[in-house]
Amino acid sequence: MTSSSSPSQDTKRLAQTYPEGLRADALMEEDVAWSHDIDSEWDGEQFDRSDRAALRRVAGLSTELEDVTEVEYRQLRLERVVLVGVWTSGTVQDAENSLAELAALAETAGALVLDGVIQRRDKPDAATYIGSGKAQELRDVVLDTGADTVICDGELSPGQLIHLEDVVKVKVIDRTALILDIFAQHAKSREGKAQVALAQMQYMLPRLRGWGQSLSRQMGGGKGGGLATRGPGETKIETDRRRIREKMAKMRREIAEMKTGREIKRQERRRNKVPSVAIAGYTNAGKSSLLNRLTGAGVLVENALFATLDPTVRRAETPSGRLYTLADTVGFVRHLPHHLVEAFRSTMEEVGDSDLILHVVDGSHPAPEEQLAAVREVIRDVGATDVPEIVVINKADMADPLVLQRLLRVEKRSIAVSARTGRNIDQLLALIDDELPRPSVEIEALVPYTHGKLVARAHDEGEVISEEHTPEGTLLKVRVHEELAAELTPYVPAPLA
Repeated sequence: MTSSSSPSQDTKRLAQTYPEGLRADALMEEDVAWSHDIDSEWDGEQFDRSDRAALRRVAGLSTELEDVTEVEYRQLRLERVVLVGVWTSGTVQDAENSLAELAALAETAGALVLDGVIQRRDKPDAATYIGSGKAQELRDVVLDTGADTVICDGELSPGQLIHLEDVVKVKVIDRTALILDIFAQHAKSREGKAQVALAQMQYMLPRLRGWGQSLSRQMGGGKGGGLATRGPGETKIETDRRRIREKMAKMRREIAEMKTGREIKRQERRRNKVPSVAIAGYTNAGKSSLLNRLTGAGVLVENALFATLDPTVRRAETPSGRLYTLADTVGFVRHLPHHLVEAFRSTMEEVGDSDLILHVVDGSHPAPEEQLAAVREVIRDVGATDVPEIVVINKADMADPLVLQRLLRVEKRSIAVSARTGRNIDQLLALIDDELPRPSVEIEALVPYTHGKLVARAHDEGEVISEEHTPEGTLLKVRVHEELAAELTPYVPAPLA
C-alpha cells in the first residue's frame, strides 16, 4: 500500500522551497503550487481550471435576422432560445458540432437561436444538468439575450427539468422534446401522426406535474359517490396518468392495425418475388433527393431536418430490366429518442425486410463518420444488421475531395454521388443491379405464342438472358424463381438425339 503525504508535510516542503512572502502567492498560483510528488498520485482525468470554471460560448449559432423588413414578423412567430450542452467526452470540436446540430433542430422547429453555451463536466449534474452555479450564470445569459426558452442538448430527467426551470425562470426543454415537436409538425399520414402522438405520450407520462387542485383527491369507495368516502381515491394527476395510459393502449392497437395493412402489401411483393431496396441515412443527407433522382417520385425535398417522415415506396427498374421497389424511410439523428425508435419501429421494419440498404451519408458534413455510426446504431436496434449495405456518399459536388477519398477508402462498398447534379447515378444503378439478389433457377424454354403471359411474367419476375422468336414460339433463356421455373418446365426443348 502506498502512503500519501500529510498536509503538515506538504506545508513544510512549501516553507523550505519558498521564502515567507512568496508562500501565499505559491499557494494561489496553480502552476507553481503543483507538485509531482503529490499531484501525480491523483486518479482520473483532470480538466483545465478554465474549462471547469466557465461556460464556453459557441460562436456562430445565432440565427437572429438583421433585415428590418423581416424582424417584426419573425420575432412574433419564433420562440427565442438559448442552447446549453454538457461536454463530457471527446474534443471541443465534437461538443460544438453537437450544439450546432441542436441549433439546426431548433431552427427547423421554428425557433430563433440567440446563443449557445457548453459546460465541461465529468457527467451531467443530477439536479440541474449543468450545476447550480452554472445554472445561475445561464440565468444571466437568458436575461441578457431576452430568451424565453432554454434547450438542453440531452435528455433531462423530470427532476432536472423542474430544478433548472426554477433557477432560469423560463421554459426548459430537452433534445428529445425538440425532436418530438419537429416530428409532430412534419407528420402528414394517419400512421405517422399516430406514431408521433404515441411517442409524445410516452415522453410526457413521467413528466406530468400538478398545481393546486391537480393534487386534490377524488372521492373513493361506494357505488355512486355521494356520502361514500371510504379509501383515499385518486389525485387529479393520477387520473391524468391513467387516461394517458388508456390513450396509449388505444394508439398501440391502431398502429398495430395499420401495420397489418402494410404487412399485406409487403407479403404481396414477396409473393411476386419483387426485390426491395430501402434508403436509410442521417436526416438531411439527401435521401428524398436520391429517391426522386432514381425514380422521379416527386417527394418533398427541403434543406431542413426531418423534412419527410412518412415512408414512400416507389417502383423502379434496374438497367438490365429487373423490377424492384425503392423505399424512403425516416431520417435518423444522433441520440434519437428511444420513444421514437419504439413508436416508428413498424415503419423502420421496411429497412429490416429489405434485400439491400442504400445508406446515404452527407459527404459535405463536418463529421460524416459520426453520421454513419449513428445510423448503424439504429439499424442494429431494428434488427437489420444482416441486410447487405451500400454506402452512398451524397452531395459529392459540395464535399471536400480529401473527405471523399477517406470515406471511399474506409467503406469498401461505397460510391460518391450527387443527387442534385446526377453525378455517378448511372454507376449507382449498376451497383444496385449487381447487389440485388438474383433468381435462383436458370432455365431455357420454348414458350408457345398462345402462352404470352408466361413470357410477360418472365420479364417482370425474372432476369431474361436471351430471347428469340421462332416459328414454334418464343425461345427464352431466363433466370427465375422456383414457382415460375416449374410452370416453364413443360416447355423445355427436348435434347437432340
